[in-house]
Amino acid sequence: MKKWLVFFFLAAVSTTGVVAQEGRLKSLEDGNEASPWEAVGRLDIGGKGFCTGALISPDLVLTAAHCLFDKATGTRINHETVEFLAGWRNGRASAYRNVRRAVVHPDYTYAEDVSSARVRNDIALLELARPIRNTTIEPFDTAPRPRKGDRVGVVSYAHDRSEAPSLQELCTVLARQQGVLVTSCSVDFGSSGAPIFVFAEGKAQIVSVVSAKAEMNGTNVSLGTALGAPLEFLREELAAGKGTFQASAPLAARIGVGEGRNTSGAKFVKPMN
Repeated sequence: MKKWLVFFFLAAVSTTGVVAQEGRLKSLEDGNEASPWEAVGRLDIGGKGFCTGALISPDLVLTAAHCLFDKATGTRINHETVEFLAGWRNGRASAYRNVRRAVVHPDYTYAEDVSSARVRNDIALLELARPIRNTTIEPFDTAPRPRKGDRVGVVSYAHDRSEAPSLQELCTVLARQQGVLVTSCSVDFGSSGAPIFVFAEGKAQIVSVVSAKAEMNGTNVSLGTALGAPLEFLREELAAGKGTFQASAPLAARIGVGEGRNTSGAKFVKPMN
């Protein structure tokens, strides 16, 4: 089995360079080029960092679960301190919204050892305080997980391109292992939660969200979380009235290098701080 050397993004911005992969990253600073991607936005995390998220309905943003955890303590942050900046570009957004409720996958545990189980459960759904009803911001549909060899793309923000999103249209699905999508897409700190797309009949549909970057057989790759049933479960949780903030207790211990379970045959390391 291919081995992954995994480095989790967490919400904080760091200083690692962008890794060039198959297709070049294209900055979406120009309004015409950015217009199809206005539903992708920057998630500002309480002034301490940022992630990427995408609208899948006028009031729902899809992102990674670990964006809602404090990297120092491992506790859930108050999602009311998170702001979604739709289409954020060069100091302005097409819409600004606070988050009213948030749900994460019930099997996601921030304190868990870094593993494929952690990656495949790294999904969250945010309900905005008010829906975004703007004709220039069209929420994305979702689609079934692609197959190995399929072409995908990603739109994301990152530490050295935090003021405008970048598009990489030419990525490849390298593997699907234990519910994790491995792609050749170029990602970096801040890309957590970024939508991974397939393109069908000229329309982009979300098939995954970025959870981590990794190395596989010496090649830089990105790891994505599957949607499908997990996403539907999160929708049902919100429909049932769940997602209000409840503070959690600090972690008693952090997982170190080489500790914890490893059922995938991969070599994992602890999250970067």
